[in-house]
Amino acid sequence: QVRLVESGGGSVQVGGSLRLSCIASRYTISGYTASNYCMAWFRQAPGKEREGVADIDVSGDTTYHADSVEGRFTISQDTAKNTLYLQMNNLKPEDTAMYYCAARPGNGCPTRPLSGLFAYWGQGTQVTVSS
Repeated sequence: QVRLVESGGGSVQVGGSLRLSCIASRYTISGYTASNYCMAWFRQAPGKEREGVADIDVSGDTTYHADSVEGRFTISQDTAKNTLYLQMNNLKPEDTAMYYCAARPGNGCPTRPLSGLFAYWGQGTQVTVSS
């Protein structure tokens, strides 16, 4: 099991940048600790479905970024700090949403991050981009 806590959201103007962080606290159940997870960022705007923005596998060698954020957002992780990041540059009004960190046990990630495939979720951090 893992507990996820996001931070770093806020309000910025068009073209601005933010870096989201997600600290993962792993704990044991019956003496078993799962150490390998696919980590992902999702977002959900009011009235819209939750969208997979980016994911990264346990090695950090394989990442996915949605077409809508490709070239502007970058997912990364610091395994020593158990922290996942999402660097967001050149923000647009359509990036306004609640952003969630999610985790899925396993070495690899699914072809695309779909919310139903991730078992653990943070509480979310709001990003608002104004023009």
